[in-house]
Amino acid sequence: MSLISLAIMAFIVWKLLNWAVFSAVFTTSGGPEACQAAAGACWSVIAARWRIIFFGLYPYEEQWRSALACVAVVVMTVLSCIPAFWTGRRIALVWGVGTTVFYVLMKGGVLGLPFVGEEAWGGLALTLFIFVTTCLIGFPLAICLALLRRSELPWISRTTGLIIDGVRSLPLISILFTFAIVLPFALPQWLQGDKLYRVILGSALFFSAYQAEIVRGGMQGVAKGQEEAAMALGMRYWQRIGRILLPQAMRNALPATINQFVISFKETSLVVIVGFFEILASGNAAYGTGEWRFAYVEVYAFIAFIYFVFVFSLSRYGAFLERRMSVSER
Repeated sequence: MSLISLAIMAFIVWKLLNWAVFSAVFTTSGGPEACQAAAGACWSVIAARWRIIFFGLYPYEEQWRSALACVAVVVMTVLSCIPAFWTGRRIALVWGVGTTVFYVLMKGGVLGLPFVGEEAWGGLALTLFIFVTTCLIGFPLAICLALLRRSELPWISRTTGLIIDGVRSLPLISILFTFAIVLPFALPQWLQGDKLYRVILGSALFFSAYQAEIVRGGMQGVAKGQEEAAMALGMRYWQRIGRILLPQAMRNALPATINQFVISFKETSLVVIVGFFEILASGNAAYGTGEWRFAYVEVYAFIAFIYFVFVFSLSRYGAFLERRMSVSER
């Protein structure tokens, strides 16, 4: 059975390699006709349509700004992962500067950059923007919800629990649809804001509800004597929370937190149902023209590779953090 299984696996690997590499077409010189005549993959669709996959509807002559904005997000994320920046002020500075640079580059209207409205944002830049802002708003909100749920005042803890359980009982699609389409009918004009920001708020609320329970689980893993000892030393509430409880709770909740970040990144693709042109919708447009319509498998394979790079990097970083924290516990 082992030999038969190995033979089947070798056959599948060979067929994949032959399709993806040996018989594939990589250049655009022959056009779509060369791809249709070949037996392998048509990677020339990526070479011909990569701009629309990465930048969506963003104006062609301004796409360098979208590329720089993506670089700013990547640099901000990398700096956040370096232990030297793991203080409240430095993390806040990195995320504040990174988000501001991203927003100025994408929207313009200042420093001589032409204005580009949110309705023209798309591709990878929009996916990263939704993910980063969801985490930026959702994570502090999750900590607040977790602290409120463990309040000693019953009406606060029960009300917070009702909000968290109510949000968690709804699918993300229904929340995005409510914030994007239904909410404007219930709000005055001055409070509605842009649809993109309403969707981000809905996504952040969904993220915070799940993350609040993860943080609360981490807090329950901290021995009660730790907080009692801090109270005996005369530490105030916020000192006990910030210096004793939360650091240990976040360490306990780290694997589930990394998992929640990974899920949130993949769920950014759901915004396509409320009309946004994120990277998956951009991929649909890349092969949507008549001449490249046959190459949809290659486009989806390329987008899956982009998702894999980001998600695998997050997972490996989570494993690094677990190793580092396990060493610090010894």
